[in-house]
Amino acid sequence: MKKIALIFLAAFVGGAAAIGGYKMLENKTNNMTLAEKQNLLFASNPSKISSAGAVDFVQAAAVVSPAVVHIQTTFSSSGSSGPSSPMDMMEEFFGGRGGRRAQRAPRAASGSGVILTSDGYIVTNNHVVDNAEKIQVILSDRRKVEAKVIGRDANTDLALIKVEATDLPVVKMGNSDNVQVGEWVLAVGFPLNLQTTVTAGIVSAKARAIGILGREQQQPTEEEYEEYQRTGKVPSRTNSAIESYIQTDAAINPGNSGGALVNANGELIGINAAIASQTGTNEGYGFAIPVNLAKKILEDFKKYGSVKRGYVGVTFQELNADVAEQNKIKDISGLLVSGVVPGGGAAAAGIKEGDIIKKVDGKEIFASPDLQEKIGRLSPGDKVQLTISRGGKEQNVSVTLKGEETLAKTKSETAGRSTGMSIDKLGASFAPASASAKEKYGVKNGVIVTSVVPGKLFDSLDIPKGLLVTTINGKAVNSAKDVESALPTSKNGKITVSGVGPNGNYTFSFN
Repeated sequence: MKKIALIFLAAFVGGAAAIGGYKMLENKTNNMTLAEKQNLLFASNPSKISSAGAVDFVQAAAVVSPAVVHIQTTFSSSGSSGPSSPMDMMEEFFGGRGGRRAQRAPRAASGSGVILTSDGYIVTNNHVVDNAEKIQVILSDRRKVEAKVIGRDANTDLALIKVEATDLPVVKMGNSDNVQVGEWVLAVGFPLNLQTTVTAGIVSAKARAIGILGREQQQPTEEEYEEYQRTGKVPSRTNSAIESYIQTDAAINPGNSGGALVNANGELIGINAAIASQTGTNEGYGFAIPVNLAKKILEDFKKYGSVKRGYVGVTFQELNADVAEQNKIKDISGLLVSGVVPGGGAAAAGIKEGDIIKKVDGKEIFASPDLQEKIGRLSPGDKVQLTISRGGKEQNVSVTLKGEETLAKTKSETAGRSTGMSIDKLGASFAPASASAKEKYGVKNGVIVTSVVPGKLFDSLDIPKGLLVTTINGKAVNSAKDVESALPTSKNGKITVSGVGPNGNYTFSFN
């Protein structure tokens, strides 16, 4: 009897220890990042072959397909567009895709998603779940479960959703930096309302920008369209989209959105997002969001519910032979800095207008997607090393990225005070300076004072006709419109006009 009691006690203690250990592990895994959960899951099954994998896709398809899900969404049937003519005008202004807004929002739509963790975190496209009233996920075992949105981001077209389920099949996240043009890839999803479909192709290009997200951001909201109808006012837009797609000729069709692009080893390298087509169906050009960019965005969703994006704080222009010739510079590759945001990371690091960004963390860049994707993976406070060319000499600068809140505060602080000034009050007219005039005085921009009205401000200050004005209130001017825009505000409420003439440089400051 005593022996039985000891056995029972040992079993009880062992069971309690096991349950306690399980609960501790469960609590620990709940606080893990998506990447940590992936590492734990796949630690016992490391990859044995390269990213390119084997030519036989059977194993990769078998591993991935169960973890790619069908997403069905329902929408409100309310909402209608205005008359066709004004709508077409707005589409043209915003760079729309040629189609007219539907008379009613779709009652139902579908897309795809990729399970990242066994407890139900699923990545898909923002446009798959945007404005959805209800999101349902059909799993590989045909169960239909409701999902909630954890976070979504129009700038990258990514969304993270969550279903309440356990022991789900998972796709292993790979490394999109290792993807090579020409390597085999598989696209897995639910195109054209078909069941799980796998197509094969190759990587056709990397870091491809197609402008689709920028065009989406230019589309007016219902409220803006109604205001446009009342007032004729067209709202302004800032394009903050990040596009650095992996291009593939694997067949991607409507319904594939949010599905998996995997290498031949069955590792997730991209989230299928778009096609380039004149017909609306596959014509051989599909585009996927690189998983290395997605990792950062998804972790932000899980931690904050939104993206915490870091900014360098510059505007730039991609260099090529034509741009180089226009700007009279020798470099034909890199990004030409056209503006520096006051209070931004670049300004603090000493980057100036006219600098050329050549490398990011030692890697050469040629186009905006090269920079945008790398910065898109970082957060406010992170440091990035930029190699810039200034006056033909390269130098490295360390830039600490600033967040949107910091830049907004700086913008507010530097917005300036009203001057109440206009061109009419100045009593002058302006015309763009010719190339020969700018070359003569060694300046890159400016307007010529073409006339001065007797008795008005310019005349009373003896500002001469023929002066080449380069800046007003610190803002470069190239046209009368630029002058009009620069006049209303300044940091101290005063007007400052800088220019150059036959007798040298001029600066006039007045209230």
